[in-house]
Amino acid sequence: METVRITIDLPRDAFSALRQDPETFVREMRLAAAIQWYDQQRISQAQAAEIAGVSRAEFLGALDQCGVSPLQYSAGEVIQEVSGE
Repeated sequence: METVRITIDLPRDAFSALRQDPETFVREMRLAAAIQWYDQQRISQAQAAEIAGVSRAEFLGALDQCGVSPLQYSAGEVIQEVSGE
């Protein structure tokens, strides 16, 4: 897998306010972004797990902790599926 390095400048106080070291902050930020993009149906579970740097099972666990459904179906799609249309 080819990677790209991104640099983000943040105030040092951000880490102390969150009581996190920069490495933990980056891990959480990657996971939060992946969950958000997955919830918006912009990326798949596999892509989200890769962005977050975790296994797919770990990503599913994170979705559960955040109250995000692992299923990417709209209400209309669910109704169609159940009604057999």
